[in-house]
Amino acid sequence: MDAITVTDLTKRYDKVLAVDAIAFAAPRGATIGLLGGNGAGKTTTIAMLLGLLLPTAGHIRVLGHDMAKDRFAALARMNFSSPYIALPARLTVEENLRVYGHLYNVERMDRRIAELAEELDLGALLDRPAGQLSAGQKTRVALAKALINTPDVLLLDEPTASLDPDTGDLVRTWLERYRTRTGCTILLASHNMAEVERMCSLVLMMKQGRIVDRGSPDELLARYGRDDMEEVFLDIARDRKHAGPAR
Repeated sequence: MDAITVTDLTKRYDKVLAVDAIAFAAPRGATIGLLGGNGAGKTTTIAMLLGLLLPTAGHIRVLGHDMAKDRFAALARMNFSSPYIALPARLTVEENLRVYGHLYNVERMDRRIAELAEELDLGALLDRPAGQLSAGQKTRVALAKALINTPDVLLLDEPTASLDPDTGDLVRTWLERYRTRTGCTILLASHNMAEVERMCSLVLMMKQGRIVDRGSPDELLARYGRDDMEEVFLDIARDRKHAGPAR
């Protein structure tokens, strides 16, 4: 059974069609890339997967649960990370992690926070208010928050934004190990094409609310006759014709 199944998913705001009847499946244990320029519909898609937005039409199933009827059963096994969503600034890092841990009914809370602090190098930050963190530190804390409940489905929006190359590599390595160890399914929205090539087995290319192409990074590179995914991204964004046959 796929971890995520999306069928004819649509979101309309008055006259604006933000997501236009998209469909895809994410196998269990896979990392799926969701790519597209600003306004392509990625964030709206993620918000619908999380149950934060109600679709205008279409269906979403996550971990076997219909998100229109039984979303709370799925949400207990999911989590989300974005460095662009601020944690309560006056709470310390540890207090923030405890709040989210209680929301997910995490057992052995002290142990789980200690594990995440060691793995994501947060030990020196636990007593610091979230509002006093640097951008890179906030990114690591946001990821720790997303992992507090050991999720089976992890939705990531630019998970390594604001990180220096060394720390970004460590985070990607840790995410890959976490996925291998737990069988977690990851949906990754990213503008870092090297990250996408490294982590994703399937890439969904979005433009103007639609999925306009899909395939593994190697398949897309071959189809567009390119050496890296950044050029593929630009070809799609700028409507440049690719070398291979149309889908």
